[in-house]
Amino acid sequence: MLHIAVVGSGPSGVYTAQSLVQSGLPEIRVDVLDRLPCPYGLVRYGVAPDHEKIKSLQNNLRAVLEDERVRFLGGVQVGPGGVPAERLRELYHAVVYCVGAATDRHLAVPGEELSGSWSATEFVSWYSAHPDSVTDGAAGFVLGTRSAVVIGVGNVAVDVTRILARGAAELSPTDMPQAALAALAASTVTEISMVGRRGPSQARFTTKELRELGGLPDTDVVVDPDELALDPQYADPSALPAAQRRNVEVLRGWAATPPRGRPRRIRLRFFLRPVALLPRDGEPGGAGGRVGAVRFERTVPDGRGGVTGTGRHEDIAAQLVLRSVGYRGVPLDGLPFDAEHGTVPHLAGRVLRDGAVAPGEYVAGWIKRGPTGVIGTNRPCAKETVTALLEDAPDLVRREVPGDPLAALRADGVTPVEWAGWEAIERAEAELGASLGRGVVKLPDWPSLLTAARTATS
Repeated sequence: MLHIAVVGSGPSGVYTAQSLVQSGLPEIRVDVLDRLPCPYGLVRYGVAPDHEKIKSLQNNLRAVLEDERVRFLGGVQVGPGGVPAERLRELYHAVVYCVGAATDRHLAVPGEELSGSWSATEFVSWYSAHPDSVTDGAAGFVLGTRSAVVIGVGNVAVDVTRILARGAAELSPTDMPQAALAALAASTVTEISMVGRRGPSQARFTTKELRELGGLPDTDVVVDPDELALDPQYADPSALPAAQRRNVEVLRGWAATPPRGRPRRIRLRFFLRPVALLPRDGEPGGAGGRVGAVRFERTVPDGRGGVTGTGRHEDIAAQLVLRSVGYRGVPLDGLPFDAEHGTVPHLAGRVLRDGAVAPGEYVAGWIKRGPTGVIGTNRPCAKETVTALLEDAPDLVRREVPGDPLAALRADGVTPVEWAGWEAIERAEAELGASLGRGVVKLPDWPSLLTAARTATS
């Protein structure tokens, strides 16, 4: 019997488990460990709540985790304060780390620490009910905010911009936690600027996501044709890849359409690089003050695919600033780490220690390749890793491990949330939604999740 641990239950982890059980090996068991008591990773806690079609991918992931050869073990911390990586290697023939990219990139500009300056990741965690969320719905992100600036022009930036512009009637049918829904329903945000340092032909959002902004009720989308014209590809986008060409066409259409005077306005800005966050008038700088504006430097194409500064500046008022400039992997205790790329060194998914393959250790997903691609990109990534693992399997299975790793984990004091516990959380969220006159509503914090999970065994 080949016992394998997969650390992480997001798409990369579940696709890894799926490839393993579909490999044809008759004697294989896969434990999918996650530090959260809930599975699905960014599909549960990263996909916007109003993207129900994408969130329905949970049904496909669920089918894998319900396979009799797969066992979900939630609430299991791997690393400091939890199960050491070395202990996992003692308990399993192989360990595949699918831990994603757990932190966000910073702007590294003055004033970034001002109150009201957040990463888009923190905002997403709040409205997605991630139990590690740093704020609550009562205070929220939007209290006292009229103008917001979103720095970045990828799909996450589009998501947070869209959520800021959504009304309560549109968000109520989603699984958004009640406190976040109440805060957004009371929001006074009327002006949202989504800003990129380069031009529209280099923006990373998909056309489908971009077009959604134009379908928001009570919201105008405004694009400055002069900023589009700065892009060398704007006049003739025919040489662009299809996705970028479609983006330019959508933006061109908005630039030619005058605003209709709707209550909210989204401004898409280009060729502006953030150089400082400024405190509100009368507020101190640094962590003690609150943000009042973002100072940008106008950029122009440098002829080599990048941009260069012009020395001309523009201030955009903002009581809320969300940076969406990418994710980054963090070191996992007990594993090697490439600090430059934010990944674990590997060869086709096999972990490398000092340039040599570490037997029985593997990576898949963002911690393997960096935060690139869409959800589906994780499938071929996982298959590559599993192919390498299966090639190694004849050697791996010779090593003696406990007959049941879960029994050994429990003996070590680990108390996982098993699949029945997750199903109890699902029931509690359905009951909470029904009590609020909504559909399923997510439980927002660790105590409520763990309390619900414990009802499976009470």
